[in-house]
Amino acid sequence: MGLKIKRGDTVEVISGNEVGARGEVLRVDPAKSRVVVQAVNMRKKHQRQAQTGGQRQLPGGIIEFEGSMHISNVMVVCPSCDKPSRVGIRREDGERVRFCHNCDDVLD
Repeated sequence: MGLKIKRGDTVEVISGNEVGARGEVLRVDPAKSRVVVQAVNMRKKHQRQAQTGGQRQLPGGIIEFEGSMHISNVMVVCPSCDKPSRVGIRREDGERVRFCHNCDDVLD
């Protein structure tokens, strides 16, 4: 089944620790139904300094990155009405388009 959230969409978190946070979708994993949202669900990883085969060294320290979250915890923010809304799909001129359920405006 196709997902209704795409990379580049602005979404708002509707459940969890980050309720109300908005950000852009960086990655979508349809197999696991998960999304990565910019500057939301930040994680820290303690990484050891590593030396590759040549002259390069990978830096060590604490690395911060965005963790993934389930797709059901976010809603797409409509650009025209600026509210989080459900996304519908309909056909216009033989093409599949997404639309906002609040204002009935096309998202794509």
